[in-house]
Amino acid sequence: MDSFADRDRIILAGLAFYGYHGVMMEENALGQRFRIDLELGLDMSEAARTDEVAHTISYAHIYDLVKEAFEERRFKLIEALGHHIMARLFERFDKLDWIRIKVRKPEAPLPIVAGEAAIEMLRTREQI
Repeated sequence: MDSFADRDRIILAGLAFYGYHGVMMEENALGQRFRIDLELGLDMSEAARTDEVAHTISYAHIYDLVKEAFEERRFKLIEALGHHIMARLFERFDKLDWIRIKVRKPEAPLPIVAGEAAIEMLRTREQI
């Protein structure tokens, strides 16, 4: 996979959700907070030239779909949750070329004083 460092992207960081994903019984019963960071790669040249939302993807529509995907199923692994969210985004938004997602569990059941457990994945449309 080539570098995505210089490509256009929409960034949504720190999206907060409460859910029941996890392997431990306590996670499934009590739930916990999750944070999701997204980078969505698409060509924004036309949107920049025209100033028309039709040539990009609405942040509100992205958030609504991520919330729906987050809540529609319970997952044991945040890897599976991240993959599911990416698959739904690619399915809904044809303009997307690639997605980077970070799913964070700030209250993971680990004996740590501070910090969080997280995964980060980068996928192109062809990899989903």
